[in-house]
Amino acid sequence: MKRVITYGTFDLLHYGHINLLKRAKELGDYLVVALSTDEFNWKEKHKKSYFTYEQRKQLLEAIRYVDLVIPEESWEQKISDIQKYNIDVFVIGDDWEGKFDYLKEYCEVIYLPRTPEISTTQIKMDILREQKS
Repeated sequence: MKRVITYGTFDLLHYGHINLLKRAKELGDYLVVALSTDEFNWKEKHKKSYFTYEQRKQLLEAIRYVDLVIPEESWEQKISDIQKYNIDVFVIGDDWEGKFDYLKEYCEVIYLPRTPEISTTQIKMDILREQKS
């Protein structure tokens, strides 16, 4: 069985997220999604999610491409996750190109193209713009 892992916040879930998860699942048989916790988002990424970790986890678990959702609590946990879950392929959006090449020692690393016309940041900016109008 070929196991794939990806990481993210997956806040304001949209079709760009679904595209990423679908393409990640196509690379193997079992997809693990490491979902950033609220604490990790705030302390390390300096952003607050609209939905809580539990709400985002529930949404991800309802997607047919996702087999397991685990918490992402630190930047450093990737190697231990790869080893613990016997991961063959690490997948992430190409906006992180080159940042996780050090994981090639443990598994294949693939940077997938993002869906260009959609992002959570853009959705939030559009909402703020509408509220100001």
